[in-house]
Amino acid sequence: MKFLVLWNIELSLVSAETARAVGRMPEYGTRLEEQGKLLVRYHLVGAHGGAWIYDVDSNEELERLLARAPVYNVAHYTVHALADMEARPTS
Repeated sequence: MKFLVLWNIELSLVSAETARAVGRMPEYGTRLEEQGKLLVRYHLVGAHGGAWIYDVDSNEELERLLARAPVYNVAHYTVHALADMEARPTS
């Protein structure tokens, strides 16, 4: 199952702890990529967050991975389930 997860830092919660959490996100993302759970990750230009595409076995697994993210307690998440669009041959 693939999901697009958009996350944005809640600016009212910005603190030294938030900055440290954001600083740990690249390492967290690298670990997930190595495990095959994260396909790609992008920075949202002009925003305080990212767009990551996860490939997980279940909704529950996605929830666990999001809950383990360093920014979990200071970010807002928007999650979109993705479906493959296969090209169909024309008759």
